[in-house]
Amino acid sequence: MNWNTFFTRTGTALVFAIVMLIGLLGQPIFFFALLLLIQFLSIKEYYFLLSQINPSEQYSVLLQAIVQLLGMAALLLIANILDTNKAACAALLFIPVLILLREGLSEKGSINKAFHSFGGIIYITLPIAMLMLMREKSLLLPLGLILLIWINDTMAYVVGSFIGKTPFSTISPNKTWEGTIGGGILTLLAAAIWGFYSPYYTMQDWMALSICASFAGTLGDLFESKLKRLAAVKDSGSFMPGHGGALDRFDSLLVATPFAFVYSYLFMEPLSIHLF
Repeated sequence: MNWNTFFTRTGTALVFAIVMLIGLLGQPIFFFALLLLIQFLSIKEYYFLLSQINPSEQYSVLLQAIVQLLGMAALLLIANILDTNKAACAALLFIPVLILLREGLSEKGSINKAFHSFGGIIYITLPIAMLMLMREKSLLLPLGLILLIWINDTMAYVVGSFIGKTPFSTISPNKTWEGTIGGGILTLLAAAIWGFYSPYYTMQDWMALSICASFAGTLGDLFESKLKRLAAVKDSGSFMPGHGGALDRFDSLLVATPFAFVYSYLFMEPLSIHLF
């Protein structure tokens, strides 16, 4: 065992866990600061990957700053739409997300075309804005979604390690159908058990969020894997020594969030809970 690598990964993971807990469970301003950090790092890594995929293209710091500001504008836009028409909001958010996924994950599709059409605004800044609005609705929504994604990733890895034989996708050869399905089922079961005993929201609500976490979260992982494969890099960045970059850590969350956001705003009521 390489002890230097072990201690580096362990220390990074502990710091990451502490920062995430403070952001998720603390005051709203801490969560907002956490989202700004995630957005800043993800946008930076996103343009790094694009520059590797398309060396002839130059992505200036000014362009990155504009995309960052558009993310904050998206927050205000979504808030205004939610006050008037929830169905219009769902359509506005869902259509570009689905187009981006279709283009990005299609074997024949051009991921450059999809990114040049929508860029980091759809892939990163819009989900970041949605997470902020979900936090305003209830801190349990982003917290629950992140925990469900973590459960799905862990269970998919465990099941795939024991019985995984059938490759899930050429984009990510290490994933198997057995692990993916097993992770999804166990995440759904965990959500059902929590929902049955929890006084917050219904069992059906938590099971719906678990489907967002497992199904859409897996798409997010594949989406970023294809980006890295096209860029010919192992990690999206080096923000977390031993664990890669921000996109490596939040790829599933960025794609699962729009699905969870639309469901929560159409079917779940606001819930005021303060832990600290």
